[in-house]
Amino acid sequence: MSGSFVELYHPLLKEVFLKLAREQLAQGAEGLTCADAYAEQGKPDFTLAYLLLTESTEDVKRAIFARSYERRAELSEQKADEFSQRFHRSFPMIQTEAQKDRTVAQQIRQRMDTSIEE
Repeated sequence: MSGSFVELYHPLLKEVFLKLAREQLAQGAEGLTCADAYAEQGKPDFTLAYLLLTESTEDVKRAIFARSYERRAELSEQKADEFSQRFHRSFPMIQTEAQKDRTVAQQIRQRMDTSIEE
């Protein structure tokens, strides 16, 4: 399970997200602040783009990246609940996607724990 943050997660990202992040950074945006803001919005792709272009520790990057997936799961579950109330039926696919996001976050955090042990 070893590998740097960049080695592990760069292949997951589409170039368009990196391009947008580079543009914002060139205009003076602070990378870690942007990554944190996108994590809070539940946007892992944007979060990852800024994390890949920002200097910080591996653990900080993993924590923010994991939080982006956890937040997206929370937002998805809220949306599923709202839709259930509005349309009087369940939305299991949204719940399934939220569970997948929680699993990804857990895997990212496990890599954090592994790097501490090494």
